[in-house]
Amino acid sequence: MAAFHYIALNATGEKQKGVIEAENSKHARQLLRDQKFILLEISEAHKKKSRSSLFKMSSKELALLTRQFATLISAGLPIEEVLTATAEQTEKQKTKGLILAIRAKILEGHSLANALRDFPNCFSDLYCATVAAGEKSGHLETVLKTLADHTEKQFSLKQKIQHALIYPSIMIFVSVCIVGFLLDYVVPKMISVYSSTKQALPFLTQCLIAMSNGIKSYGIYFLILAGIGIYFFIRALKQKIKFKEYCQLFLLRIPLIGNAMKIINTARFSRTFSILISAGIPVLEAMTIASQLITMIPIQKAVEEATHRVREGANIYLALKNTHYFPPMSLHLIASGEMSGQLSQMLERAAMNQENEVSQLIETSLALFEPAIILVMGAVVLFIVLAVLLPIFQLDQLIG
Repeated sequence: MAAFHYIALNATGEKQKGVIEAENSKHARQLLRDQKFILLEISEAHKKKSRSSLFKMSSKELALLTRQFATLISAGLPIEEVLTATAEQTEKQKTKGLILAIRAKILEGHSLANALRDFPNCFSDLYCATVAAGEKSGHLETVLKTLADHTEKQFSLKQKIQHALIYPSIMIFVSVCIVGFLLDYVVPKMISVYSSTKQALPFLTQCLIAMSNGIKSYGIYFLILAGIGIYFFIRALKQKIKFKEYCQLFLLRIPLIGNAMKIINTARFSRTFSILISAGIPVLEAMTIASQLITMIPIQKAVEEATHRVREGANIYLALKNTHYFPPMSLHLIASGEMSGQLSQMLERAAMNQENEVSQLIETSLALFEPAIILVMGAVVLFIVLAVLLPIFQLDQLIG
């Protein structure tokens, strides 16, 4: 059986999209004709490259899907029935097509992990490797529950950051609009008034007039150049690995931002490493997979070097310590886990400790960010007000 995406006209002449399971394309067309559909377009779900390559599930969808998998497998259902039941509960057609495409691969004889690997945009290397380990060890239900917890935590942290940034973003947008209005509308009128007095203008007023004239005369060119610069910068980040690495090294040297980047990436490594080891994956393989999920290239290279040292016989604790990226608390927990034979549990504690530190750091940074924006924008508005009022004070003094 395979899954097919279709677009057809129903009995009332309305266009309808959906997913249907059939043995082949001919069988799918027949099933649709039996349902009184007039077929317009049909394609096999897992062979339609454009659809599978562009579609990406959100963290929320992935966590829900994983939780459903774990619940149904714990009930003793075979994998193909689990996927069928999950697809029936899914409202989004793209997600339903994805699940049925995975089911089709399993019915062809592939394992669940191999079927998931055909959709790398939806299922990460960590996800697939952990599922493969769960299948080999016979503890797929436990592994899926762990993955669901991990995905839900990642989604929760991401959502927390997004919600916290809404208010500062609105403040910045409104402040920029107000300043732009003052420079574009108020200042030119002020210039016309002051020019008729033929008096020497204060330095602040001269600066404001120069800024206003510069924005009116060259603002559009500045925006174009800034847009071009941003475009080439982003392009270089995507295409030039060395350039991206230099930029990340620069970020890591900035006190607050660099510390946050280190904690986030080492926490991700510790959490992934813990999940993989608890799933029964060998230490070296687990370290290799976990290092690939680190987004900062300098940290990733340091962890890869640590993996080579462990392969040569070094302790995990010492190898990670030599990277100079892991916090002392995490290193002590990892050393304790190695000595006690409870590495997975200690890695999980290290990850929890780092994740809590990340949450506190984000909360503190955002708490400082809001008043910082107010102070900066207040200073800008104060500059404009003083630049406008100082000539009036001078004129009053001359008249007096």
